[in-house]
Amino acid sequence: MSAHILVVEDEPAIAESVAYALRRDGFSVSLAGNLAEAELERDRADLVVLDLMLPDGSGFDFIGTLRAARPGKPVIVLSSRDGEADRVAALETGADDYVTKPFSPREIVARVRAVLRRTSAQSATGEPRDLPPIVLDRATRRAEVSGAPLELTRVEFDLLACMLDGPGRVYTRAELIDRVWGDGFAITDRTVDSHVKALRRKLGEAGGDGGIIETVRGVGYRVGLGDGSVEEP
Repeated sequence: MSAHILVVEDEPAIAESVAYALRRDGFSVSLAGNLAEAELERDRADLVVLDLMLPDGSGFDFIGTLRAARPGKPVIVLSSRDGEADRVAALETGADDYVTKPFSPREIVARVRAVLRRTSAQSATGEPRDLPPIVLDRATRRAEVSGAPLELTRVEFDLLACMLDGPGRVYTRAELIDRVWGDGFAITDRTVDSHVKALRRKLGEAGGDGGIIETVRGVGYRVGLGDGSVEEP
């Protein structure tokens, strides 16, 4: 059975062009022109293509409610905003990809397929990852420290999950950008550093050990060695 895509876009010409390209590629599609309609359709969608500027509110609000109710459901943002700050804000809120207008409908199809492949691969390895006192469950995208819930953004969760895949392995910033953000994002090393710093802070505040994420000077980051050598970026 093909994946079902929800396209949330208030400009009919754009919505129809995206829907046509997706249907031609074998997907089933439903359309919503505002947040109220999107809320009614969201549960049966396998992926949401979302405009940020809608008549009855912001797409950021929709991402927030979707992440609370359906943590693993992927979202691709469509937006005329092309600044790095907007891209980072969308990803931090929980978007999986970000496409700026104007765009090619064929590009949207390619992005949809790429995100579905990536999320399917993550679900296939959805067993909890442990590095006491941290427990991550990829399938539900829940994190715990010493048994207490740890509230992470999408980017923070994916950064930690990536590094927990190989405790002790050094991940370069370029590798983290590729695995967490993917292609098409103008993400800088400083952006990675700021997310790691926020992640360390949350781990410490939750009663875990922020120092479990170690900086390897001039290279990148690793977790799990426990030798206490931590350098702030």
